[in-house]
Amino acid sequence: MGPVHDADEGQLLELAREGDSAAFDELISPYHGELHAHCYRMLGSVLDADDALQDALLGAWKGLGGFEGRSSLRGWLYRIATNASMKVGGRRPKRQLSLDHGPAYDSPHDLGEPVLEPVWLEPYPESMMAWATGPADPAARYEARESVELAFVAALQHLPASQRAVLILREVLAFPAAEVAELLDTSVASVNSSMQRARANLDQRVTGPSQQATCRELGDDGQKALLDAFVTAWERSDVPAILELLVEDARLSMPPLPAWFDGRESVGRFMTERMFATPWRVVPTTASGQLALACYQGTPGGSTYALGAVTVLTLRGDRVVELTSFLAPSVDARFGLPGVL
Repeated sequence: MGPVHDADEGQLLELAREGDSAAFDELISPYHGELHAHCYRMLGSVLDADDALQDALLGAWKGLGGFEGRSSLRGWLYRIATNASMKVGGRRPKRQLSLDHGPAYDSPHDLGEPVLEPVWLEPYPESMMAWATGPADPAARYEARESVELAFVAALQHLPASQRAVLILREVLAFPAAEVAELLDTSVASVNSSMQRARANLDQRVTGPSQQATCRELGDDGQKALLDAFVTAWERSDVPAILELLVEDARLSMPPLPAWFDGRESVGRFMTERMFATPWRVVPTTASGQLALACYQGTPGGSTYALGAVTVLTLRGDRVVELTSFLAPSVDARFGLPGVL
């Protein structure tokens, strides 16, 4: 037989069963990225997804001898990753956004103490979306990005783990009900019932078009114009110009701080009295499949600018309804952003 990389899936499977770790790595490599995204949707955390995927791949390596091929290798791996995610999730608190943590704040001078235990939903780095931007057709790439949007993943965290698994496997990954039932060791009737309850719960929390649909409607030129306007206004500390880019009921939050501000007037007051006490430099980026800004906070003299936050923008039409600023150092290094400009 030639080199491992010349083998097909069946040959790699046989080699891996014989204890060839290189063959196993090559066997699961095509599924690595999408499995990590699956764990992220289940857990709302990149770091927790790392742990769940590591557990899943270890379980797959140890259990490969028991894989009889009755289902696809992909389906078998998803079964293991789903169970690993449910076990990790069972040991940790539910991830959430600031809006779920407590009521809005009134004073821009009291932001509360950082909540350090792992309660915050984490954004998904663009660098980890390579599995969704390869040879897949445009519709598949669109759906993949839609499935890691902040509102969708946050809403998933409100579902019981079993409902979350069913909804992701059925609606996001398009597994047939019979296959989901087999993966989760349950009945088709139970899968359909869980799916119905999960969908009803999700529909109460996620309303309106997805960010992918909104951006597609806005077009490349519209997105660029919005980002350019934000960058210009932010770097000039021009609060009125920023507020013109927000809807009336806009909200701003800053995990891991519990504080969040509700409404354009409240957001404007925070920016005026607190946020722009120091200068900023802003670089457009993406996170969780959404438009985002890498925000660099300067010293009062403006001589250096250090990464202060990644602010994910949630749009309603051609304006912003939510600014979710994930504060450094909680922003994962995998965003690939320089620490200092």
